[in-house]
Amino acid sequence: MPHMIWKGAISFGLVHVPVQLYPATQSEKVGFNLLDKRSMDPIGYKQINKNTGKDVTRDNIVRGFEYEKGKYVVMTDAEISAANPESTQTVDILSFVDAPDISFLSLDTPYYLTPDRKGDKVYALLRDALKDTGKVGIASVVLHNKQHLAALIPVGPALALNTLRWGDEVRDFDQFKFPDEDTKKAGVTSKELDMAKRLIDDMSDAWDPAKYHDTFKDDIMALVEKKVKEGKVAEVMKFEEGGEEKASADILDLSELLKRSLKKGGAPTKRGGSASEPDDSGDDATEEPARPARKTARRKRA
Repeated sequence: MPHMIWKGAISFGLVHVPVQLYPATQSEKVGFNLLDKRSMDPIGYKQINKNTGKDVTRDNIVRGFEYEKGKYVVMTDAEISAANPESTQTVDILSFVDAPDISFLSLDTPYYLTPDRKGDKVYALLRDALKDTGKVGIASVVLHNKQHLAALIPVGPALALNTLRWGDEVRDFDQFKFPDEDTKKAGVTSKELDMAKRLIDDMSDAWDPAKYHDTFKDDIMALVEKKVKEGKVAEVMKFEEGGEEKASADILDLSELLKRSLKKGGAPTKRGGSASEPDDSGDDATEEPARPARKTARRKRA
């Protein structure tokens, strides 16, 4: 079971869907550690002055923003922390858009959202409503003290949260030289286009990721296994990562919240405020989830 990253709720109008966030992918890349060949100890990161090559002590290191080539504005840790987004435990849906409207270029990192306590019904409601309408939710979420734009996407039985690149992070087409979109102006003949279409049709297949393999990784792992069998191994220190879980969120009566959300036009609640007042109309009603207090942001890396 993968390690849970985050626990909170999806804010869907006045409805809260309690969820847990897990990474949807796993790294299968071949990685190599830098080692001291005399002792097999890991090689660490050393901070040096790039101009002089001399070591720099931690108390002499500051963070600077380069606003012109070679010119910097120095920022203190307190100033950087104050600019950090407020840490919440809510996926705030801002709007719903047609799924094909989101470019592949905007997709960044995928995660799975699983229903948390007593959240199966409302989780299924949102998932199936998105499937039936062909929409995805565009949401704002803070992960690891960093604000993200994200797409809430139904995938089979799951709701996936795919972080998106901000608009200014995707380069415009006009920064590059491409052939004209008019086929004739691009110098392509009708015959050539027809042959290309037939070739594409001949090579078309159903998408099955299991058919494709990282042959470089396979070759490296085969070599590793061979060396292990031959006894050509060395011990390396292991480092374990730890983390703490955050509190969950509860939900209110589903039918009543849907009615009230429709009356309000589905506008998302403000960050840090309550979504609605407690409602005693349903048997499953519980208290509205309290927003966690703003946390002191961790220092950003340079």
